[in-house]
Amino acid sequence: MANLIITKPLLALRGVLIFPGMIANLDVGREKSIAAIDAAEATDKQIILVGQKQPEQENVAADDLYEWGVLANIKQRLQLPNGAVRLLVEGLERVHVLNAAEVHENEQEFFVGEVEVVPADDAVDAEAEGLRRLLLDAFEQWVLLTKKVNPDTVQSLKSRTDLSKVPDIIVGYLPLSLTEKEELLEMVPLKLRLRKLYEILVREQEIADVAKNISEQVHQQVEQNQKEYYLREQIKAISKELGENEDVQAEIAEYKEQMSKLKMPQNVAEKINKELGRLAKMPPMTPEGAVIRTYIDSLLALPWGKFTKDNFDLDKAQAVLDNDHYGLKKVKERILEYLAVRALSKSTRGPILCLVGPPGVGKTSLASSIAKAIKRKFTRVSLGGVRDEAEIRGHRRTYIGSMPGRIIHGMQTCGCMNPVFLLDEIDKMASDFRGDPASALLEVLDPEQNNSFSDHFIEFPFDLSHVFWIVTANAVDTIPPALLDRLEIIQLSSYTDEEKVKIAQLHLLPKELKLNGLEKYKVSVSEKAIRRVIHDYTREAGVRNLERKLAGICRKVAFKIVKGKGKGAQVTEKNLEKYLGPVIYLDDDISLKSSVGVANGLAWTSVGGELLKVEVLAFKGKGNLTLTGQLGDVMKESAQAGYTYIRSRAEALGIAANFGETMDIHIHLPEGAVPKDGPSAGVTMVTAMVSALIGKKVKGKLAMTGEISLSGKVWPVGGIKEKMLAAYRYGVKTVLLPKRNMQDLDELPENIRKEMQFIPVEHLDDVLKLALEDKNE
Repeated sequence: MANLIITKPLLALRGVLIFPGMIANLDVGREKSIAAIDAAEATDKQIILVGQKQPEQENVAADDLYEWGVLANIKQRLQLPNGAVRLLVEGLERVHVLNAAEVHENEQEFFVGEVEVVPADDAVDAEAEGLRRLLLDAFEQWVLLTKKVNPDTVQSLKSRTDLSKVPDIIVGYLPLSLTEKEELLEMVPLKLRLRKLYEILVREQEIADVAKNISEQVHQQVEQNQKEYYLREQIKAISKELGENEDVQAEIAEYKEQMSKLKMPQNVAEKINKELGRLAKMPPMTPEGAVIRTYIDSLLALPWGKFTKDNFDLDKAQAVLDNDHYGLKKVKERILEYLAVRALSKSTRGPILCLVGPPGVGKTSLASSIAKAIKRKFTRVSLGGVRDEAEIRGHRRTYIGSMPGRIIHGMQTCGCMNPVFLLDEIDKMASDFRGDPASALLEVLDPEQNNSFSDHFIEFPFDLSHVFWIVTANAVDTIPPALLDRLEIIQLSSYTDEEKVKIAQLHLLPKELKLNGLEKYKVSVSEKAIRRVIHDYTREAGVRNLERKLAGICRKVAFKIVKGKGKGAQVTEKNLEKYLGPVIYLDDDISLKSSVGVANGLAWTSVGGELLKVEVLAFKGKGNLTLTGQLGDVMKESAQAGYTYIRSRAEALGIAANFGETMDIHIHLPEGAVPKDGPSAGVTMVTAMVSALIGKKVKGKLAMTGEISLSGKVWPVGGIKEKMLAAYRYGVKTVLLPKRNMQDLDELPENIRKEMQFIPVEHLDDVLKLALEDKNE
């Protein structure tokens, strides 16, 4: 039987579709739509509802409508205040739109549709019934998950006998797109529609299940956040009552202000902000809060991005160095060379100078003068006695009382990225179970690594490549080779008496007068008095004891002035003992008289050069060789080598060939309590032994130095300048030294080279000819 074809007014729906069996409200505002409603009400109140393909389109034509719709009955009409109409409609049957056209009636324009009514397929078989049950169960589960539909709706659907209406009613409750609804509307076969809707419901169940889990998680999180918020508000209220919260917020604001003034890396700023966030959440008096504050203070105390401008005026720099220190020509030249290179080069990498010399020669004060000359800030770290690696690299923050290392602390103290940084007494470091601090310094002093120095406490790489490093040491023997390789060694030798006099007049005496409050009084110390202080009271490589003696003179003068016994003082050579007491070093302490078995050697120590007496006694015995005077292994080996040489050359030297079996020899080096070592006394010990064995005197005003070999050759030694200054200080006029050491005499002041005679020797035969007196002499 053919389907019924009817013509009815047509209403275009936007964004909504009505299915058979569905009762819904529609708000209608377009003039054509209202005209279609009026035409329907004028007849049997039946109207065709068809969805438009583009819901946002205002003016539609017949081609803009879907080909399937629903025949509906207008159950109620309500006029709204804004001129729109609200309809209550009930879907009756599916319709297939055969033709849609605009018509004009009663001066109104609206759509009229010629449609074919497609009756419902209510034939139920086992498959259809099975699909119905599956569909209703799935819908019930979806209702329970979403809780958006009244559960009674499920029960009413289960009791319906018109099976074709069940899926159409369910579609109205599901959140489907307009395209999916239109697809279901166009599905006329009931089984196909049931199967399709069941698939959609299964999908919606999964979506609802996921949404429910997410909702529960969010709900739990919200509950947790609300709980934390409530507790924090309580803490804030308590803190506010105690006046603590305001202090914390003010502290955080102050930290933020300090951060804004620094050019710190982004990762450092992020770390500080994170720590500030933690600080804001915790009670003020917690131990963890103190650790966070210490850490933030350490980071903010570093001079991120702060630089000082160097002074490239070489004349001014030289004037500063000359004004602060007398002599030290080589060191001053090296500093000026550095400034010249920095003026021409854009490289910020600085040298690593190692000032090596005896105590009191001005190594530490010279580093301060260098900073003043190039207009950089100065910071100093003493490494003497440091045994713990953490002193250099810092402690990890996991330990109680942890803090940055001395390097980072020095950078915090100076307040800039390019200071002059002095590492004092680097040769006095040691190592134990806590690590090796010298190894930790390798990264600090390596130009290839120190641009990202890592301190355990700071935890961020810090750039040390702009630092002008200066290292001081008394000797390089105890510095590890790997560390020594990174240093540029500059030797600071002992001062001559002339240099000491100038230093005392230009620097030491004015300084002590100022420190002792004697600037306004007439106090003078004559040059001869200073020379006598140097000769009789202070025999040293540097000027530290000289400064102490001048300070002692100033204290005596200050005491006299305060007691009212004068308004000044003139210290001369004659009245010097009134201020310093009896002479400490008498001329007779070291005799320069010629003696048998006594020779003058020259030694180098960490405090300068020294005249070393070697005494030898030869007497009848069994050929024993005795060594006393706290001699080191190297010096003992030199004595043994010399003794062997003498035995091999006994006849040529005029000694009995069997003396090694009939004579005992005792070698002693005073002072017995002072340890001595090194090969430099080899020549001296051989000369003294030969003198004692053949009975010839060794010239008293002659000194010698040099290492010996078994064949009698004289090898070069070190510390020539200090040894020659010691010889000059004790009044020695002639010195025998290895020929290959003659080039080292260029370092001596010209006046000393003129007053003394230096004789090069290559073999022990030459030494003995020059050192031993003839019997006629």
